[in-house]
Amino acid sequence: MVDRKPEVPLFLRRAGTDEFIPPPLDEGQRRAARSVGERGPLDAARVGRSLGDYWSSRLGTAAGLLAINAEAGCDYYEVPSLAATDQAAADAAFGGGEIVVDVHTHYMADREWLHTVSDWQKEVYKVIGPEWWDGFEGMGFYSLEDYLRCVFLESETAVAVLTSPPADETGVPFLTGEELFGTRRLIDRFAGTGRVLNQISVQPTEPGVFDMLERWRDDYDPVAWKVYTMGRMAKVGGDGYWEPGTQWMLDDEATGLPFLEQSQALGVRRVCAHKGMSGLVDSGSPRDIGAVARMFPDMAFAAYHSAIEVELVEGPYTEATAAEGSNRLVTAMLENGLPPGSNVFADLGTTWFALIKRPQEAAHLLGKLLLHVGEDNIMWGTDGTWYGPTQPAIDAFRSFQIPDDLCARYGYPKLTPEIRSKILGRNAGRFYELDLDATWRAAQSDDLAWTRAALLASGAIP
Repeated sequence: MVDRKPEVPLFLRRAGTDEFIPPPLDEGQRRAARSVGERGPLDAARVGRSLGDYWSSRLGTAAGLLAINAEAGCDYYEVPSLAATDQAAADAAFGGGEIVVDVHTHYMADREWLHTVSDWQKEVYKVIGPEWWDGFEGMGFYSLEDYLRCVFLESETAVAVLTSPPADETGVPFLTGEELFGTRRLIDRFAGTGRVLNQISVQPTEPGVFDMLERWRDDYDPVAWKVYTMGRMAKVGGDGYWEPGTQWMLDDEATGLPFLEQSQALGVRRVCAHKGMSGLVDSGSPRDIGAVARMFPDMAFAAYHSAIEVELVEGPYTEATAAEGSNRLVTAMLENGLPPGSNVFADLGTTWFALIKRPQEAAHLLGKLLLHVGEDNIMWGTDGTWYGPTQPAIDAFRSFQIPDDLCARYGYPKLTPEIRSKILGRNAGRFYELDLDATWRAAQSDDLAWTRAALLASGAIP
């Protein structure tokens, strides 16, 4: 059984990754965390659980979301107060029959420099957290064991797409192409059900990459290329996140367009680009996605992170803010005449987690994506395992609603069960051409499923 630290849920704390340092909590967020922290021991005792187990359960998730509602003065999360102490009420609030496909997941290979990354992050996170989440000590080393636990055993996720950040100056990423594909094959060897898919990270500015694309396609069977137009990751502990001089854009004639032309010729027609979450560097903008989506109509492009920058506030789309955050993706769609439901998709990895405690911003973000990218083109992602088990993020999304006043003022649609089902899994099923009915059946009975059921029944996981 995991030793769960007695701290408030992570979505109420200041948490980030190696890609960004989260902004300080504002006073309202601190008040919400304090109120949950003060009630926690009493509520945990009332339901007969240790405090750590309480926070890691749906009851703790409900308590955190109720505190966010109270601070916001609006029920963004449709969670009854009873859900903080009654399991049946929590299950009713968060339950859903949707298939969950997580298009944005990670873990770390056991390499010396990655332990260095982990050690460096732990020093940073002594200041900003987190020190709680199902046994993780700070921004820890996220192994395959952690991956299976956080993404599958403690989550309803049916299918996960495994990807990797780019390499730093060592030339070796978190996971190589061989390791990404090997993980997929390893899990299929036991489950045999396609629960893990793999992308391959490509940095077209590196020498020899164009000569390797065909071999990577044949050897590693990627469902998509993953690209970081910001370039190579900077040295651990250095200034900034990206190494200067390695940036590029999808629509530049020297690198981006030749890369897409070759990918198209090779039959790899899905490109997932890290956009936003970039330390505000110019090459993190999604402005190129609109252009290449128009130029390559038979390819599909996903803007990972939906182009948000956590340092900025997500508000309505205006002329004055058209070049900020997710509004840049809206601008790219509008300027290139791309309607909702075109060949541009948006991923919610880290995006949703970062905005759970910023619910008005979450409402604007989802509203804008629904209006301009389309309800059929938003895909669920978590950036797991960076924030521990992914179930709390799923539960928070299932209970979230865009308030009526924002819908009336800005034309945002409400989040219906149909739209939630699309975002949580069906859109990714279409993007990756999955047989979701077969996947759903397999996810109820394969080895991962019965292992999860046994752990739940034994109380080893919440």
